[in-house]
Amino acid sequence: MSIRYRVSSKLILTVGVVAIAGILVFAFITTASQQKALLTQIDHNANQLSETVKSSTRYEMMLNQRDHIHRIIDTIGRQEGIEKIRIFNKEGRINYSSDKDEIGQMVDKAAESCYACHTSDQPLTSLSMNERTRTFATAAGHRDFGIINPINNEPGCWQAPCHAHKASQRVLGVLDVTLSLAEVEQQIASNKAEMVIFAITAILSISLLLAYLVQTLVGKPVKQLVDATNRVAAGNLSYKIPVKRRDEIGQLAAAFNDMTGKLSEAQRQVYQSDKLSSIGRLAAGVAHEINNPLTGVLSYSSFLLKRNTNNPEVTADLEVIVRETKRCREIVKGLLDFARPVSPEKASIDLNEALRRTVGIVASQFQARDIVVQVDFEQGLPPIYADTNQIQQVMINLLVNAADAIGKSGGSIKIATRTEDVGEKQYVITQVSDNGCGIKKEELSKIFEPFYTTKGQKGNGLGLSVVWGIVEKHGGKIDVTSEVGEGTLFTLRLPVATGAVLSDASSCASQQGAGKPVAETGT
Repeated sequence: MSIRYRVSSKLILTVGVVAIAGILVFAFITTASQQKALLTQIDHNANQLSETVKSSTRYEMMLNQRDHIHRIIDTIGRQEGIEKIRIFNKEGRINYSSDKDEIGQMVDKAAESCYACHTSDQPLTSLSMNERTRTFATAAGHRDFGIINPINNEPGCWQAPCHAHKASQRVLGVLDVTLSLAEVEQQIASNKAEMVIFAITAILSISLLLAYLVQTLVGKPVKQLVDATNRVAAGNLSYKIPVKRRDEIGQLAAAFNDMTGKLSEAQRQVYQSDKLSSIGRLAAGVAHEINNPLTGVLSYSSFLLKRNTNNPEVTADLEVIVRETKRCREIVKGLLDFARPVSPEKASIDLNEALRRTVGIVASQFQARDIVVQVDFEQGLPPIYADTNQIQQVMINLLVNAADAIGKSGGSIKIATRTEDVGEKQYVITQVSDNGCGIKKEELSKIFEPFYTTKGQKGNGLGLSVVWGIVEKHGGKIDVTSEVGEGTLFTLRLPVATGAVLSDASSCASQQGAGKPVAETGT
């Protein structure tokens, strides 16, 4: 499968894009926040420096000590990070500056330090802090930060005899402090580089972790399901997916295994039905071909036996012929029963009662062979729709088989019934177990096949085939487990009655089935 069509690839791509977008947004917001914090700190520091310079020169300005003012401004202006400190009057003439070449010059009122109040035609004192600051580029390739601070006309200024300021003049001049942002820009660039490295590292780490988790939690299980589906499609219905998880994928794997198990069972039943049908047609033809000659042999041999009662040698031979002919007739009869099974004449029956009657039929025979039959019937068992005669035929076959497996040494057979819920359906379970010789594992899959027997010359191999056919016609299921030397367990599942009792067979077939003696054939 192409990688672009894989669920894991789509999931990795989708979650990866979302994660990358989230990391990039986080990095952008973090970088912008750091930059804003640095500029806010610069703003605060510049305002504090401006107030410090203003306070430091206040006394000298009151006494008009210009040399002291120049020295203070020059000393402060030489500090690292301070580009320039200037004081100019309201006309724009620079009276004091850390750059001595500017003293006495007029500043451009359209420049960055003057536009705020001159363009808005409002006094400097009414401007907010943000309007008194500016950031601008320099010829050196970095940016500077400037802040202007008004020098107000205090009473000490206009009342002193040495000053000529009017009391109505509110602002005497402006203190302009300019700081270099070169170090701040380096810090911002360093923060951006660190954030880029962090983003790349986070993206790579999350991508690798995401790829591993998706491949482990989704990719491999989905691949197992796809491989299992392909195997089943190729005809391998015995393939099972290892179920090691309890999440939805584990439940899906368990459901898949259950589905393949049911498909395998359905395939086995179809195969068994087809095989029984084919062999049944063959058996019917063979039985019809040999039945008439066999009847003739039996009739003539019986007649001769009656006429030769005085000849012991001939009588012994004729008795062998009659006995073996009757045995062949029973085999032919079994073939006919197998080839033309009677449709069940269903009615609502109590399975426990039917089993009790069946046990009564074989009780004397089993007592003679020292075989004990134990029953464990669940009380209040719901009724089933079944043909009583055919159910008894099934149970007699199973009991006879169990007795043959036990042999002449004696043993025990146990019959138990109970109910079982499978989904929305309810079944009556009947288990027949013995402590006989058991069946080899390689033979378990063949015991329901026609003419297959584990008894040698004692059986014709039709008993369990007939049992399987009867159980199937009743909508049930039969399973077998066995261990050599320990015994065998047959489990029958028959559905509980849920509707009206109606037989699909014709009335003629029903009449043919009524009154038929219970077969006691065995494998």
